[in-house]
Amino acid sequence: MSRISLSMIVRDEAAQLRQCLESVADFVDEMVVLDTGSSDDTAAIAAACGATVHHMRWPGDFAPARNRALELVAGDWVLVLDADERLFPQAQEPLRALIEQPDLLVINLLRAEEGSVQSPYSSVSRLFRRHPAIRWSRPYHAMVDDSVIELLGREPHWRMLQFGEPALSHGGYRPELLAGSGKSERLRQAMEAELQAHPGDPYASAKLGGLELAEGRRDRAISLLERGLAACPRQAHPERYELLLHLAMAHGDTDPPRARGLYREALALPLDPRLTLAAQLNLASVELRLGDLERAARSCHQATVAAPEVALCWYNAGLIHRQRGDLPAAIAAYHRAIALAPDQAEAHQNLAVALLLSGEISGARQGFRQAIDLLEAQNRHAAAAQLRQKAGAMVQLNAP
Repeated sequence: MSRISLSMIVRDEAAQLRQCLESVADFVDEMVVLDTGSSDDTAAIAAACGATVHHMRWPGDFAPARNRALELVAGDWVLVLDADERLFPQAQEPLRALIEQPDLLVINLLRAEEGSVQSPYSSVSRLFRRHPAIRWSRPYHAMVDDSVIELLGREPHWRMLQFGEPALSHGGYRPELLAGSGKSERLRQAMEAELQAHPGDPYASAKLGGLELAEGRRDRAISLLERGLAACPRQAHPERYELLLHLAMAHGDTDPPRARGLYREALALPLDPRLTLAAQLNLASVELRLGDLERAARSCHQATVAAPEVALCWYNAGLIHRQRGDLPAAIAAYHRAIALAPDQAEAHQNLAVALLLSGEISGARQGFRQAIDLLEAQNRHAAAAQLRQKAGAMVQLNAP
């Protein structure tokens, strides 16, 4: 039976490291943690969880640190995690079976992105056979993909596999963790340096273009994304998808037909449907804006089929069905969204409106109350007051 090693680099991760290590304790045969200069109890926590702890001075970017950590493991396979990631229990047995396939080199893991509304899933090359040719590269968001592509060119008998179900959760994009973290600025600096050295690099263009778009610098975002797309090989599907997605988003407000074409091009790429949810849902929104309600409904339906566990898919379906005048379908979709995300005030509010339009006054009243209570609990007091005023004009909120 193949042995699995956990390989990690950490720094000041005392708050979340224990939960990460506990999530893999029954899956891996050894845990190797490389500390790059913690000032808290990170190293002690790792040791208490059974990990072998090594130390090195931070080398300035992630790839050298990850390569050093890779040198320290002894297993046949290597699982690489960050401290803000967890391995789902239900994924462990299927992954154990897969790694026994003799020609399998890399298993790409589907990762659930907590707090990421646009793209709730990503794919990461984090479980791979320990092979001397596999190394980490790129200064930020380090990956083994470059070395794997080179290896497959020399040894084409190896296979890569996409694990079809979510295997990891990642908390690093939660808003409360990003606030004040400096993560965006570090990403910007790394990608600016990469583009200076390699103008038009598709990966760096996608990352920096997306960041520029998020921060309101639309013109530069479009320039970066178009240059990256022009230089992106047709077979580089993840990079191409990200470039097309962000370029479509950049054109969404000013040129919806252009955005629709870009979203459709992104969705034509051979990627897991969960990884293209953002394009699928955004396409539905653009089609709705262009007045094509039936296409919008079909696009949103495809999203609910691909990821029925994602509340946003059902919430958007509810919005579209209501626009189509199909109130029973809208109400059903809102109920699905609320079952998956009970604290989503907007879903309760829109359910209440749909119920009111259907003549279900008591249910509408309850929905408005729940939405107001949630807004208050989330310190969105102005929104709560506004909804209370509007809803009170339609239903008696204090009625039994």
